[in-house]
Amino acid sequence: MWGDPIVAETRTLRNEYARDFNYDIDAIFEDLMAKQATHPERVVSLPPRKADALTHRKRGHRQDLPSP
Repeated sequence: MWGDPIVAETRTLRNEYARDFNYDIDAIFEDLMAKQATHPERVVSLPPRKADALTHRKRGHRQDLPSP
């Protein structure tokens, strides 16, 4: 099977990063939050959006389906 070299490199780097923290998700989270705090100008905040009724229908939410 053909493999994408960019995907392979990304997965390798992700694994190395996780290994640095012994695959501890809490430690990884703390590190990411610390990095984020050092560069607040790089954080993007978007206003909340209301869910679109059409989007819900596409996802097949039961309340949006017609009654039988």
